[in-house]
Amino acid sequence: MPKYLVLFNQEWVPELTDDDVEAARQRTGPLIAEMEAAGVLICAGGLDDSPAVSVDATTGTPVFTDGPYAETKEHLGGFTAIDVPDLDAARYWGGRIAVACGWPQEVRRFQ
Repeated sequence: MPKYLVLFNQEWVPELTDDDVEAARQRTGPLIAEMEAAGVLICAGGLDDSPAVSVDATTGTPVFTDGPYAETKEHLGGFTAIDVPDLDAARYWGGRIAVACGWPQEVRRFQ
């Protein structure tokens, strides 16, 4: 089956209070359990505010730095990887995730 990435850009997330975050957790927890039971969940998670590390190996040796690339935390806020039969199923789960989180999601197929 094809695998899809459902992701959100951190910039799409509205300002959240602690209560908003807890409410989102209350909505997403049962959805994650449902996805596990349906056998479609590969992994899911939000990213924390720890520093991002960029790796450049164009010289043949990996060089690790916190720049000059945009920090991932400013762009990728979280993701869910799913294994579903087709785009329609990926859209279904992407929609469910968007409703549970309360902010937009993007659905992309892995190569």
